[in-house]
Amino acid sequence: MKFIGLLGAAALLAVPVHAQETPEQIAAAALDAAPVWDGHNDVPGALRDRYKNVLTDLDFHDTHEVPPASWMAGGMQTDLSRLKQGKVGAQFWSVFVVTGKPEAQSVQEVIEQIDVTKRLVEKYPQELQLALTADDVESAIASGRIASLMGMEGGHSIGSSLAVLRQMYALGARYMTLTHSKNTPWADSATDTPQHFGLTDFGKDVVREMNRIGMLVDLSHVSEEVMHDALDVAQAPVIFSHSSARAVNGHARNVSDSVLMRLKENGGIIMVMAYPGYVSEDLRQWVANQKAENARQEALWPGEPTRSAAALAAWEEKHPMPVATISDMADHIDHIRKIAGVEHIGIGGDYDGMPNGPQGMEDVSGYPALFTELARRGYSKAELEMISMRNMLRVLRAAERYAAAHAGDPPIETLIQGQ
Repeated sequence: MKFIGLLGAAALLAVPVHAQETPEQIAAAALDAAPVWDGHNDVPGALRDRYKNVLTDLDFHDTHEVPPASWMAGGMQTDLSRLKQGKVGAQFWSVFVVTGKPEAQSVQEVIEQIDVTKRLVEKYPQELQLALTADDVESAIASGRIASLMGMEGGHSIGSSLAVLRQMYALGARYMTLTHSKNTPWADSATDTPQHFGLTDFGKDVVREMNRIGMLVDLSHVSEEVMHDALDVAQAPVIFSHSSARAVNGHARNVSDSVLMRLKENGGIIMVMAYPGYVSEDLRQWVANQKAENARQEALWPGEPTRSAAALAAWEEKHPMPVATISDMADHIDHIRKIAGVEHIGIGGDYDGMPNGPQGMEDVSGYPALFTELARRGYSKAELEMISMRNMLRVLRAAERYAAAHAGDPPIETLIQGQ
């Protein structure tokens, strides 16, 4: 046996170097077979902010030079040319509107975002194709188009109404993030003061009804208590459309190991995000320290903003801001593979919803660099295909199967409030 083993090792060593696949080649082959299915992109919000949803002057082939956003002066991070470079084959477009408005206004604005997303797809029929099912996704990719799905980011999108939830699904929304940055009347956000300490009874009915109709339950942005409550109720796989591992970066937007272990049991997926402050722990700590230093200088020099600003600038010169990298993002994927398994990992960049991506992944064209880094770390072609698309395809099919099996179940009915 030992002699056979030595012969096998010698045979491997005899393979010419040029015949051994490089990480770049492994990544390229994986993305050719299974292009990236990205869980979250904020182009619809950028269209609302930059163009007021009027697409006449938009050239989505190149968005490097476009009207400035209210929160970002530069160009967009997404366009058709860069999506092609990034090997993106399917995209969840986020039909997000900001929190804090009256619920009825939020519902109207989300419908406007669904409308502008559909009009964007219709404007570029050679490159984009609306997708409502897993079969639609495969059909679009086979035809060389980017499968375009829609996800609502935040439960304020439905105005605390299961009827509105059902109609949003009928309009094409295929996931809903239960909260955004603020609590809803029925669920707590990860970044707001807890009110409900999880899901209310109505919030649990929201999860049940989403399962019944086949809408994916998205747990990005929600508190850890809501994550556990949703996993207690959910009968179909859940998703995290754009979150990472809290063990690697401690931000509340990320997912704890206890939840990751339950995600494996549920069959769901966490789509690792590129947002630098949630990827790099060094950057997260720097931001906290910078805010503390700013407050300290303002307390030291009240009424002297020039002096406090100069002192903060001196501190920043001595403490340069760390830069998030592709390696940082890969560290999250490594950790999630260890806790939940590679079958439960996807990608959810959050482009055009953040000031910039990690170094080397500044926009949507950078995904091949991430997959090359993963190949360099020993991920196989099959594993890369699972991360890029196949895991998400499995999750959507599972949600569709559950909905089909329960098509005869009656809708969950609730009394109209205030009547």
